Amino acid sequence: MTVLCVPSLEEEPWPTLGPQVCEFIESYLVHGPGDIRGEPVRLDDETRALIYRMYEVYPRDDPNAGRRRFKRVGLSSAKGTAKTEKAALIAAVELHRDGPVRCVGWGVRGDPTQPVGGPVRDPYLPMVGYTEQTTEELAFGALLVILSEGRLAGDFDIGLERIMRKGGDGKAEALATAPGAREGARTSWQHFDETWLFTLPRMVRTHRIMLANIPKRREADAWSLETTTAPEPGSGSVAEGTMDYARAVAEGRLKDSRLFFFHREASARHDVSTEKGARAAAIEARGPAAPWSDIDSIIELWRDPQTDRAHWEQVWTNRLVKGSAKAFDAMRWRELARPGVVIADGELITLGFDGARYDDATALVGTHVETGYQWLLGLWERPLGAAEWAVPEREVDAIVTAAFERWEVWRMYADPYWWEGWLASWHARWGDRVMEWRTNRLGQMAASLQDFATAIQSGELTHDGNEDLARHIGNACRRVTNLRDGEGERLYVICKERPDSPHKIDGAMAAALSWEARTDAIAAGAGQPVPWVAV
Repeated sequence: MTVLCVPSLEEEPWPTLGPQVCEFIESYLVHGPGDIRGEPVRLDDETRALIYRMYEVYPRDDPNAGRRRFKRVGLSSAKGTAKTEKAALIAAVELHRDGPVRCVGWGVRGDPTQPVGGPVRDPYLPMVGYTEQTTEELAFGALLVILSEGRLAGDFDIGLERIMRKGGDGKAEALATAPGAREGARTSWQHFDETWLFTLPRMVRTHRIMLANIPKRREADAWSLETTTAPEPGSGSVAEGTMDYARAVAEGRLKDSRLFFFHREASARHDVSTEKGARAAAIEARGPAAPWSDIDSIIELWRDPQTDRAHWEQVWTNRLVKGSAKAFDAMRWRELARPGVVIADGELITLGFDGARYDDATALVGTHVETGYQWLLGLWERPLGAAEWAVPEREVDAIVTAAFERWEVWRMYADPYWWEGWLASWHARWGDRVMEWRTNRLGQMAASLQDFATAIQSGELTHDGNEDLARHIGNACRRVTNLRDGEGERLYVICKERPDSPHKIDGAMAAALSWEARTDAIAAGAGQPVPWVAV
């Protein structure tokens, strides 16, 4: 088993409210939705240890005596290990009028070094999920069952979207990721569920905004809990950012005494390409949850020929695995970032343009012919939930015009769909330097994407590190065609993971078109590329 625990256990244990929190849970709370719904909670040793760590406080002789040691907690474990229910149990104790969740004195059970726990005055507990539906079905939904079917039901006014203390001086509520609504909230505890799915900019902003709310209630000693399955490398998710943060602390690159992070995954010795290895990895990753897990059903999914093995490995072994359905290596893309590079005026470049005028997004990407350096010139995305929206066409035209005026544009390859009128206008101004490049031609598009992916892997391509472009590269999924390359491998085009997905890919397509134009420029002898070195 591979574990990342930050900070690691010290020889001298810290004072903690953990035993009192665990006692409260086992005395008053029941299990949420599932096979043992409504039965009294009995905590396993690992969960008990995690709660002990979460509720560590500064010692009595410290200037911060009694205050929480950790303001941010992250738990990462495999699918089906009840991490969401763990969060709901914590929420129930944080919300209750008698929850022993903050230090109010010293000397519990006669030990002067151990804190006495008491409740938070007027607690506010936002519980955030990927969408409103999943929020209600996951952590908040578990909390609703835990409280409504247990011994404490009479202490709360329980609704489908919010749960309040009787008397109204405390509330937990289900939320989706809407950053504007969370600005300024006076949070005492908050939960983010399955943060590996939090990849959209609005979700990342929500997380940042809500973390910034934590210091507002000093007396409440507010804190955050994130629960997740392992993130996909290069996805830019909140979970990936939190894990990177924890690693930096573990390696001594950052000093942060306020973070507690725990991640458990199957060790590398288990080869998940074999059924024996997959079974052993799934069992090991589940830890204390393994005895009550349906391992046979998990392995049946592994056997299914339609299963994405990479995704199976990610969610059931909790390993950081690049999804096999992804078109490009998002982690490799991030390694190729070279921010701060400025392409001088008059340099020979190519442009790629792709997008829709009324839905999805539109993007313009440039590539320096000599060095293969790419940068995002413009990106226009339809705001999530917008009933009516259109790309600001004059703004697009202004940026295209500025690019032609500043640099020597060899070619601009542009998908004409939705933009035929503007392409005609640009062609009238700049002639054959503006060319239609229809992305619905499977053979040409697949070959172009293969060249683009190869350039990323080899390091021939570098870029400006723009996060929006990185997000589009990471969002692009493969749609395998019946066409094959010279070695017999099937070629693919790119698509979103589903037609109605909010995860845009137009920047990736524009980058590929710009790279295709650069390849054609070199083949035509327009500019001599400098020798590149793989990085």
